[in-house]
Amino acid sequence: MRYLSGPVNRLIEELARLPGIGPKTAQRLAFYLLNAPPEVAHNLARALVSARDSVRYCSICANLTDREICQICSDPERDPTLVCVVQEPRDVVAMEKTRGYRGLYHVLRGAISPLAGVGPEDLTIRQLLARLNKGVIREVILATNPDVEGDATALYLARLIKPLGLKVTRIAHGLPVGAHLEYADEMTLAMALEGRREIT
Repeated sequence: MRYLSGPVNRLIEELARLPGIGPKTAQRLAFYLLNAPPEVAHNLARALVSARDSVRYCSICANLTDREICQICSDPERDPTLVCVVQEPRDVVAMEKTRGYRGLYHVLRGAISPLAGVGPEDLTIRQLLARLNKGVIREVILATNPDVEGDATALYLARLIKPLGLKVTRIAHGLPVGAHLEYADEMTLAMALEGRREIT
């Protein structure tokens, strides 16, 4: 946009790179930030830099945290015999909103997708198996997304885990096929968790 100054154009371009933000929304956000009191933009910039610099992956479950071990893994009220395997940290948030799950998590950081060049070695599967071999966990709930990649990942994991003698369940498909956990409402997720079935 030649009629806008360079810094404004750059701000719009950077905002438009964010997922779900198109050019019009990016422009609207940029104008909002430029017209708001200076502390609004400064606080946002500080929060972004602080989060980017301090947030890392939990050394146990691979969820996002600002400590070595996340709050969920260090919570003594959680059931240590139950682990729910999800694809992304945002799926942990979705599951926690149900308020019906009190076990632990394991975040894969993706799903097996040969077309996208993502194989099992690109996920945190090795870390999951190391956790399972410690003998504390009794049930693994596979809560990957109900799409081609999520189902393939769940099947792959079930084949690895079943020989360990653990109970392996898959959340019920009250979720529409092709949907992602982060977009499901709390009630649907709670029912899917309740209706999970054992993988044979």
